[in-house]
Amino acid sequence: MENANLIMAYHILFVDDDLPLRETLSLYLRRKGIAVTAAANSEEAKRLAEKGGFNAIILDVDLGGESGMELLDFFGQKYPELPVVMFTSAGTDAVLRADALARGAKGFFCKTESLGTLLSGVQKVMA
Repeated sequence: MENANLIMAYHILFVDDDLPLRETLSLYLRRKGIAVTAAANSEEAKRLAEKGGFNAIILDVDLGGESGMELLDFFGQKYPELPVVMFTSAGTDAVLRADALARGAKGFFCKTESLGTLLSGVQKVMA
């Protein structure tokens, strides 16, 4: 519980086109003391990011036909101080991971990994 108190002030923008996943992960992070605002697509994510107040972004690589990698580039140019963690169902694709990290992602996680692993990675980039 003490760890949750340390992260209460954090606010994450979570961008994923999969509604059940957005709801599940958002609920999990909120229960861990992290505020979450969710977006389903790049347009919504850009609009929300413009409002500010985020400590990090969790970004899906494939946004239902939109490129999460292009959105990563956008965030890197417009908000270089805001860490982005990529989140994918593509598995442990080493080329995709290397590309995301080269484009400025601060982390890269597979949707098949445990939520605890993602939480630890996000906490690390926000610290």
